[in-house]
Amino acid sequence: MCGIIGYVGRQPAAPILLGGLRRLEYRGYDSAGLALQAPSGRLTAIRAVGKVMHLTAKVTAELAGTPEVAAPVGIAHTRWATHGAPTEPNAHPHFSGDRRLCLVHNGIIENYRAIRARLEAKGHAFVSETDTEALARLIGEHYQGDLRKAVGQALAQVEGAYGIAVIAVDEPGVMVVARKGSPLVLGLGEGETLVASDAAALVAHTRRVIYLDDGDIAVVTADRVDIRDRHDVVREREVAELGLDPGAVEKGGYAHFMLKEIHEQPESVRNALRGRLDAEHGTAVLAGMGTSARELAEIQRIILVGCGTSLHAGQVGEFAFEDWADLNAEVQPAAEFRYRNPLVGSRDLVLAVSQSGETADTLAAVREAKVKGALVLGVVNVVGSTIARETGQGVFIHAGPEISVASTKAFTGQVAVLLLMALRLGRGRRLSLERGRAVAAELARLPELIGQVLAQNDAIAAVAGRMATAEHAYFLGRGPMHPVALEGALKLKEISYVHAEGYHAAEMKHGPIALLTPGTPVIVLANRSPQWDKVWSNAEECKARGARIIAVVSAGQVGGEQADERIVIPDCDPLVATIPAAVALQLLAYHVARLRGCSIDQPRNLAKSVTVE
Repeated sequence: MCGIIGYVGRQPAAPILLGGLRRLEYRGYDSAGLALQAPSGRLTAIRAVGKVMHLTAKVTAELAGTPEVAAPVGIAHTRWATHGAPTEPNAHPHFSGDRRLCLVHNGIIENYRAIRARLEAKGHAFVSETDTEALARLIGEHYQGDLRKAVGQALAQVEGAYGIAVIAVDEPGVMVVARKGSPLVLGLGEGETLVASDAAALVAHTRRVIYLDDGDIAVVTADRVDIRDRHDVVREREVAELGLDPGAVEKGGYAHFMLKEIHEQPESVRNALRGRLDAEHGTAVLAGMGTSARELAEIQRIILVGCGTSLHAGQVGEFAFEDWADLNAEVQPAAEFRYRNPLVGSRDLVLAVSQSGETADTLAAVREAKVKGALVLGVVNVVGSTIARETGQGVFIHAGPEISVASTKAFTGQVAVLLLMALRLGRGRRLSLERGRAVAAELARLPELIGQVLAQNDAIAAVAGRMATAEHAYFLGRGPMHPVALEGALKLKEISYVHAEGYHAAEMKHGPIALLTPGTPVIVLANRSPQWDKVWSNAEECKARGARIIAVVSAGQVGGEQADERIVIPDCDPLVATIPAAVALQLLAYHVARLRGCSIDQPRNLAKSVTVE
């Protein structure tokens, strides 16, 4: 959730660190800080509450004319508050008791209270409320001139998740990094090495990277990387090519990253489909699934796990697997999966759906499913992510970098891939060649269908203008449009701070309808489907109570003329229609937030990649 960037080289570190922090701003944070190590080893730390620009101003003011302005080693951090409020004392980096070393940390040290109590009994006087300071002081207790050894000894006493970068006064030009459950990637340059929690922070400096695995402790200098475990056993890690274009993490002329990413969806969905549709045989070609047709045919049940937007994508997939693949499918929140002692066996397929591939709860579900003998596949966006590496098989969505905290193209990419998987499994069961060809043809149209929705941007903005002052909104859908309603409500509440709820349309009259007051916006997903008449009856019930009905309807569809507003999506298969409908709701949420003057790309209290439970 937080962001880490570190640098060891020959250039002044401060501008590189601040630039890296700016590229990590999308992850969500409420304070920032950096520490610089002069060639003598002396450490200087600067922290600030709020945005990176506030830290930049402090760094400029405090370092002007000092030797530290050219310091060639440093670590920096953006903090999303977990333990303690967003204050300067709680911001990273944190120091050991003797201030001989300092560190930045992502994750949560679960037993920090016990560690803190032990250290306080030894005379340590803590200056922050954080779990991270306990770790810094614990490493300091073990430090006797060998930073790697001290880090290993301290981490042996730690419970929880961490990605850390540590520097020490007595070891100039050396940084020690370690990870468990929180991602870290090393960037290899010419005479310089960088470390980051997200490859986006490295894209301006190098294309050669090493993804660290859990348990890795690396000693990093300008010219060398030595990776070992805490028992000092060497670990070999492959050098990978970073497949990111620097332009992909820029706004490209759009007012917000979210708007850019909404408009990238014809291309991102095209990338998700590219080379994967077999029109002749009416199926999908998904080499990443890594199993034979016979093994796939033996699958008896599919369990989809995810969080937030990815959970909603999984819920759309549930309908597709049952409808097209004739398979029992169920969706479980990843946060509950391992704690409920799930009934999972060797003939179950568990699909881990995660944009980042680092979501802590989803990763825990992956590990539990593997222990129980299930076939586990990842549906992720980030190549080299922990879920991608730990599953070893799955399907990448190829959406490209998603910078806005509110997910858009990752959601549609996930749904597109799940539809492909359902088609592939269906053709191995009861889905006929004729039906398979029809589905494949519909999927192939998706980039065009999304483009038709984007062409209505101004009309959707006008609808948003007539609901922008509302403080409550409700989204209703049935069948596969129910999770789209949930996702639409999530988008609106995330970026506009409007209280929004998504419901199965039939459930509205079982309680929530009591909340309706005249003029309350109710967005009804009333596209062409076998349940259209039922959905519209539910819309009429809301209208009779004075609600303002905004209907998402299919082009050329008869019915629903009584709606106060209409948003038209292309007429297509009801499962395929979930994607253009989601795009329409993304635009609606965006324009409401824009009109309300909200911080669209970095909404308050939210983080892009949730790497803590």
